[in-house]
Amino acid sequence: MMNNISNDRLYLRGLGTAVITPFNEDMSVDYETLRSLIERQIEEDADFLVILGTTAETPTLSEEEQDKIIELAVEVNRGRVPLVAGISHNGTLRALERLQTMPRKGVDAALVVCPYYNKPSQEGLYQHFRTLSENSPIPILMYNVPARTSVNMLPETTIRIAEDCPNIIGIKEASGIVSQIDLVIKRKPSNFCVLAGDDTITLPILALGGDGVISVIGNAFPKKFGEMVRTMLTKPERVKDALEIHHYFKELYPLLFAEGNPAGVKCLMHQLGLIKEVLRLPLVPVSESREQMRDVLKEMNVLD
Repeated sequence: MMNNISNDRLYLRGLGTAVITPFNEDMSVDYETLRSLIERQIEEDADFLVILGTTAETPTLSEEEQDKIIELAVEVNRGRVPLVAGISHNGTLRALERLQTMPRKGVDAALVVCPYYNKPSQEGLYQHFRTLSENSPIPILMYNVPARTSVNMLPETTIRIAEDCPNIIGIKEASGIVSQIDLVIKRKPSNFCVLAGDDTITLPILALGGDGVISVIGNAFPKKFGEMVRTMLTKPERVKDALEIHHYFKELYPLLFAEGNPAGVKCLMHQLGLIKEVLRLPLVPVSESREQMRDVLKEMNVLD
């Protein structure tokens, strides 16, 4: 495993999988399948797990369901890898309330998204995360994903927060702007982790000094994608080997997002026989990319 705790501060490194939420045909959470998916992730060498993120369809889950998912993940994990749970409120006070009331035993950190819909200023983002940091009972991993929030946290703001807020341990950077992420990597404190939020640019972010990824494709291929990540982190001289794995997934990457996430990865996992292909509205299963995905999987020698 790639993670370590130094001076009582969690440092996330390597492959973190953004675990999906499987559903039954009646739209109820399929807890037994979720149990098996989490165990599979650990057995196939995921370095840490992220539950209740974007890929988990968290906005469609009640807080009661979210709490049960947290408790199940803690039970299955048994402390074997760091466990991160997502927080998805766009009001500071509501996010703080959730941080203080959610099940926390066995949860190592909270993934907290930049406030969405409100479109706060950079100062608003700073004050939001500083307030959470000063009052949260567990460490916080920030999540910058402007395609979903309509606000991009700039490198200057990220570094300011990293320097001023010791309870904030790092950032999942899903802006897709490599130069921005590179600047954060260059200027960050040594104990602040920077994790890629896009599978497609994980390899270049690692080459620039990033610490790992919170991955969608890791749901389906934790061992192989994790091998690419760990190669870049521990044996960078073998970059050609890592590049070979990156190119192995090259045609699959865009198909996972062509009709939205997690619709793409749920289609992929269904074709691999891992889950039922059920999503909660307003998300729906993929249509146009289904056959193309099957063809790519055949080319990858994953399907007959």
